[in-house]
Amino acid sequence: MAKIRVTKKFHFEMAHVLYEYDGLCRNIHGHTYNMEVTLLGEIREEQGHPKDGMVIDFGKLKQLVKDKIVNVYDHSLVVSKIYADKNQDYLLKATERLIVHDFQPTSENMCVYFAKVLQQELPEDVSLYSIRLYETPTSYAEWFAEDNK
Repeated sequence: MAKIRVTKKFHFEMAHVLYEYDGLCRNIHGHTYNMEVTLLGEIREEQGHPKDGMVIDFGKLKQLVKDKIVNVYDHSLVVSKIYADKNQDYLLKATERLIVHDFQPTSENMCVYFAKVLQQELPEDVSLYSIRLYETPTSYAEWFAEDNK
């Protein structure tokens, strides 16, 4: 049976700060993130089934990514634990949507984290093939399953 990749694009706004970074990103700032999630699977061949001809229903993929990533991170401020520990009073006053991670919230690290989140939630018959996370229109981080076996 043929394997095929399907991709859905997502969009969200998120702020972050890079602790002790040696450039402007050491300041709290935001980005318009665009993310492409690509899944790999076999096309369902079940005549009469409502999902016949699909790898996954795009609506199901959309709901999964929105529930687990977009709705969580949209209009949030993401910081590392070390930054949060040193700026706790300020952060609690600055935002109601604060997310603290054990890692520096770079696009690269966020991409890896999002891959882990989605891999735990996907149906058994499809796998995560790649994630491309655009921080700007010309800069992105990309995660591939084949690189992470």
